[in-house]
Parts: sequence; C-alpha cells; structure tokens
Amino acid sequence: MPLNRRTFLGRSAAAGAGVAVAGGAVATPAEAQGLSRSHGHGRPPKRYSFTVMGTTDLHGNVFNWDYFTDKEFDDKAHNDVGLAKISTLVNQIREEKGRRNTLLIDAGDTIQGTQLSYYYAKVDPITAKHGPVHPMAQSMNAIGYDAAALGNHEFNYGIPVLRKFEEQCDFPLLGANALDAKTLRPAFPPYVMKRLRTPHGRDVRVAVLGLTNPGIAIWDKQNVQGKMTFPGLEEQAAKWVPKLRSMGADVVIVSAHSGSSGTSSYGDQLPYVENAAGLVAEQVPGIEAILVGHAHTEIAEYFVENKETGKKVVLSEPLKWGQRLTLFDFDLVWSRGRWTVEKVGAKVLNSNTVAEDPEITKLLGDEHEKVVAYVNQVIGTSTVRMTTAEAAWKDEPLIDLINHVQAETVKAALAGGAYAGLPVLSQASCFSRTAAVPEGEVTIRDAAGLYPFENTLEARLLTGAQLKEYLEFSARYYAQTAAGAAVDTAKLTNAGNIPDYNYDVVSGLTYEIDIAKPAGSRIVNLAFECRPVDAAAEFVLAVNNYRASGGGAFPHVAGAKQLWANSEEIRNTIITWVKGKGTLDPAEFAAVGWKLTRDGVPVF
Repeated sequence: MPLNRRTFLGRSAAAGAGVAVAGGAVATPAEAQGLSRSHGHGRPPKRYSFTVMGTTDLHGNVFNWDYFTDKEFDDKAHNDVGLAKISTLVNQIREEKGRRNTLLIDAGDTIQGTQLSYYYAKVDPITAKHGPVHPMAQSMNAIGYDAAALGNHEFNYGIPVLRKFEEQCDFPLLGANALDAKTLRPAFPPYVMKRLRTPHGRDVRVAVLGLTNPGIAIWDKQNVQGKMTFPGLEEQAAKWVPKLRSMGADVVIVSAHSGSSGTSSYGDQLPYVENAAGLVAEQVPGIEAILVGHAHTEIAEYFVENKETGKKVVLSEPLKWGQRLTLFDFDLVWSRGRWTVEKVGAKVLNSNTVAEDPEITKLLGDEHEKVVAYVNQVIGTSTVRMTTAEAAWKDEPLIDLINHVQAETVKAALAGGAYAGLPVLSQASCFSRTAAVPEGEVTIRDAAGLYPFENTLEARLLTGAQLKEYLEFSARYYAQTAAGAAVDTAKLTNAGNIPDYNYDVVSGLTYEIDIAKPAGSRIVNLAFECRPVDAAAEFVLAVNNYRASGGGAFPHVAGAKQLWANSEEIRNTIITWVKGKGTLDPAEFAAVGWKLTRDGVPVF
C-alpha cells in the first residue's frame, strides 16, 4: 500500500497548534499579568509538579494471561503482565496526582507478541472490510494514552496493518526517524506537544519526541524496503529537539524504542546504533528525560550527563509486557518569565501489586475468549511429551521438529531447480524454554509456542567454511568452562548477554561444541553424512528472515545468495505440517546432531 501521510499531516497541524490541553481552567488576565512580574517583595517562587507515566514493549499483552500455556501468566519472580494491570496503576497515579497533572506515553513494540495480537493481524485482521478494532488500540484508547513511539515489531505485519492500527488509535504513533523513502520527510508524526494547566496561569508545554529503531531496515526489509528509511536516533534528535524548544517547549521528553547500551546486534550492516538512548542523552542538549524501550531490561532510574551542557538526563526503562510502569516526576519553577525544570527523577511500579482493571477486562472479554478458543483447536497428536526446558544446552526433539519442517519446506521449494541436488540444512533457536508438546492431543497453542515470532523462511547458499564460522559465532553463547569443573546450567548459557534467540543450532550436520575452549575455536568434528565437511562444499541453509537479514550479526548469511523465500510465517508452516502429519513421533524427525563436550568428553 502506498504511504499515506494524511494522518500525519492532520495530527502534525494539531500538534503544532499546541494540541491537547490537560484539564484546568484558563488563566484570568490578572493571573497572566502576574506571571510577568518578578518574585520580589519576599513572595515565594511559583512551582508546579507533574508526572509522566511510561510503558514499553507491551507486545500485545492486555490480560495477565499466557495463551501458550492457557493459564495466568507467571514466572520465577511472580511478575504479572498486561495493560489491564497497567490501567489500575495509571488510575491510582491519576487519583494521587490529579489527572490534569499527568501524561501517559509508550516506547513501542505494541502490536506483536501474543496470540491475541496475532489473531487480529492475521486470523480476523483489522485490515478487512468492516474489520475489528485492534485490542491494543481499544485498551490503550480506554486507558487514555497521550502518545506512543513506533517499535520495530510494529512493522512485522506490514505497513497496511500498521496504518490501520494508527487510524484506530486516539493518540499519535511517533517516529521522527521513520522517513518516507522518496521524500525523506517523516512518515509518522515526529512529536506531540502537550499543554498542562498550572494553578499559576502559564501552561507548561511538554514535548514528546518519538524515535524508533534503525534495525527495522534490516529486520523488516521485505516490508519497508523502498518505502521507508530509518536514520540514526542521535541525528534526528539533534534536528528536532532545538525545533521543539523554539516552538516553546518547556520540557522535552524522548520516547525511544532503543536500548541504552550503545551496542548493536547487526554489527556494521548499518551505520546507526541499535541501542542509542544513552547516546542521545549524552550528545543532544535540551532533553530532560528519555523513556527507553526495546532491550527488555528494567532500568528504574539512570542518569546520563550531556557532554555539551553538563546537565543530567534521566533515563528509565520499565520491564516488558506491562510488568512495570515508569514514573517520571518533574518539579518546575517559574523563573525569569519561563518554566524551568528544577528536579526530575524516575522510578518504576510493579504491576503484580494490583488487580486487573475490570473496565479493561470487560471491554475486551469477548476478544480474549475468541482467541482462547482459537489457540485450543486440536491439530494432531503426539506419541510422547516433549519440552524445551533443556534445549539451550542439549539437542532436543522440539528444536529438531522446527528444523525438520523448515528443511522439508525448502527441499520441496527447490525441487526440480538448479539447486535441488544440494544438501539442505536448517537453523533454529530455542525461543522459549517453557515450550512443550504434551503426549496426546496437540493444539495450535502447543505448536505456536515453539515459534513465538512472526519470522518467515528463506533459503541461502553457504559453503562448508562459512558454516563453520557461523557455528563458531553461535557457540559464543556458552561460558568457557574448564574440563573437570562443575557445570552450572544457570551460568552456562547467555555469555556476554547473548539472548537465547541469538543462539542457533544447525541440523543436517553433526558437530561438537567444546566449551573448555575459548570462543572462536569450539566447533569440533564437524561432519556431513559421517564425513568431515569440505570447506568448499556448497549447502542450502533454511533460515528465518530475521537471521537472513542480519539479525544477530551472524557471519556470511546476510550476504549469501538467496535461493528462495516466502511470506508464510514459520509458525503457520509448523501448524500446517502437524495438521497434515496427524501424529508427532520423534523417531521420524529427532536425532542428536550436536552436543557440548570438553576435551572430547560429553558434558551431558
């Protein structure tokens, strides 16, 4: 669908005019005149305080519910999730502070992540004629969000779905660095200006600047190439913050779908930093606070000193899925004819301390029940129970199942073509350590739980030497553990904070990972059909589009020749395969192709 800037232009005109005044009465002429006088004659200075609440990485969570386990969400820390919980916290803060003294914003990744959000993008899509309103739009509208930054996962379902979601929201989706590829003008509103009424007559103008992640150009290349471009956060913040100040902003807040670490998962494939929120604070003067997203970590309060001004900028990142709510508390003072920030701090509230808001659960009860019924449809049976509990360090049948389905799909796609004679390998990750397929009936939610992301499948051409380097890169995931030393699985994986989804196993080969050796020299006895892999031999790798486009910065694959690609989600391919097969028997698809060793001795 061609980019439509109608919504942006309409909202920008409203934003430039000063948009939404939050509560309160208009100042009287006497009050307005008094603001221009000094605080002489011993009068105390005029002060005003307000609070900005923030969420991020909601990922389609409205209810405290796990659609993959079909029960209330729970984890080891007994966190709760969902906008229904967030709504209760928001109501409490508004009651405490006064609604007109608060704003509520989000830092992106809103419409992807649960079966609830998937259902209304794919099964009963919001883009259909007379289609439904997205549950995230319904709930965020009801709660009363003032703005949300675009996240990278907003683009997973394509621009038409995103545009429809934008149309359904009563608040702007912000992306100062989401530009139309042809005009290089913002394709979404860059900012929103909110006015807070004070008891002293002079409004406080609060600008919220939205920034999204440059990695969208890689991760959703098939959806955005030639349509949109995503320059760096620092560059665009440096452009827009002075403009917002010149427009009269007393306070500038950035909502950034970008972590604070200054690192990138895509190496040098883009000249822009993936996790740039800290760099924005450090390099761009004029910002008071940054709501951080994308990294799925919790940062209650973190100060970064701006290099130019020496002033401290406060950063906060609430934990994903609605587990936390950030509070930025601002104290302002009237001085020399303007409001200035005297103090700002941040903290987070835990959503497990409150009940779900019954207004939200009632609003979306029908949608929830519809999705529960959908995911519990039986699509087959399994001869045994299988889980991914140990799949991060053992070759488990459920990961083999993913690879088997992917390899079969690619083989069928290449049949009769120039590359039909090449061996087909497949890569997969342990996306969830809690995924399971029970003995007996298998449902959609069981199969979907193996693959929680909307990735699609590709086939790339790699050599034996490139595959060896690919596997060495993947094996960095393990902490080096000396032969004979005790092995603690809680400390064995995720070395260097590498997430589980950036550790790949490759089926179709056999190999050992010697964790006693340093990273880069761990792959031992790499073989194909019981023979050492020839460095020059060619192989087809069935690979997801995230990895193929450079996600995780794995070597060679992003530059490898693409032999085939499709638009069907791997998750749906697995569901269709199980439906067709009828019965899951590990004897038909599972084999131990890799193992961890130390000096040739298996670890497990």
